[in-house]
Amino acid sequence: MITKSADELHSLVKRVLLAAGADARNAEETAQHLVLSNLSGVDTHGIWHIPLYVAAIQANELLPASKPAILQETANSALVTGNWTFGHVTAKFAMELAISKARTQNAAVVGVVQMYHIGRLGTYVEMAAAEKMIGMVWGGGYGQVEPVSMPYGGKRRVLHTNPISIGLPAGEESTMMFDWATTALSGVKVENAYRRREQLPPNSIVDRDGVPTTNPDDYYAGGGHMPFGAHKGYTLMMTAEFLGRIFTGADSYAEAGRGGTVFPNQGVTMMAIKADLFQPFASYAERADEMERRVRGVPPAPGFDRVLAPGDMEARTREQRGREGIPIAEDVWQSFREAAALVGVDIA
Repeated sequence: MITKSADELHSLVKRVLLAAGADARNAEETAQHLVLSNLSGVDTHGIWHIPLYVAAIQANELLPASKPAILQETANSALVTGNWTFGHVTAKFAMELAISKARTQNAAVVGVVQMYHIGRLGTYVEMAAAEKMIGMVWGGGYGQVEPVSMPYGGKRRVLHTNPISIGLPAGEESTMMFDWATTALSGVKVENAYRRREQLPPNSIVDRDGVPTTNPDDYYAGGGHMPFGAHKGYTLMMTAEFLGRIFTGADSYAEAGRGGTVFPNQGVTMMAIKADLFQPFASYAERADEMERRVRGVPPAPGFDRVLAPGDMEARTREQRGREGIPIAEDVWQSFREAAALVGVDIA
């Protein structure tokens, strides 16, 4: 296991992105996002992706110096294009726009198209919560070219990992936030298990016949992801597809050669809603804090140390890794170093 401080890792990531063709602002914002993901314990959305980004840039699927722009807008809505740059840059721009509009309009919706991987969705809803707003992100369209997920009860891939994130501010307590794929596992976790020859948790993937399995080989032999929570997760997966790809009209903005096999039809919907829309923020915050404290005060069940509110794990991991450093698996670090070497950056 390799350990790096957040500042050291940020510097290395930014160097690689600049060498790969990103301009200074895109490199800075993308590096910030990736390192924050690792710092938060969401290693599946951190520097793990650098080799994929470098390859996408070299294949002209990702345009590293492009800038997002507004395609159309009203007082409380907008449609944003990323012009095929880093999704982190585009999604940050879109959430900042939603927050700005919500300040005067109470609520705002921003659709986003034509961008690469947007990373950890929790980052964007935390931006809204920091401004005393409820933030939501729904993503879809990732399976239009190469689907990876079976619908509930099916044995043919048709959907993808379609992520969702919601963040809710509090007062003295921490932001309540969740961010997850609507599949039982992220795609990165399945790939890591396959590469490391590890078994997967039960009820996370199925084989080509739709039979649950723990062997990642079965996924690569025609199997697929399972929705989390059976039919309940499946309905959220479909909702993300509608609010992501269909609602934004992302299919109309797909371009040959852009986005690789996952992102050409990606559509993302972001929402920002003032938490004090129906009452003074002080009243909202008092009730929010009370609810979080009540939940955390429940005695833990056997096998648990304590009851956590959504978002506590990420906050706790950020504090720990900020103090002790960010652990990076040896194979992930090696892949990162190899990607850096491809663009002329030598990392010891």
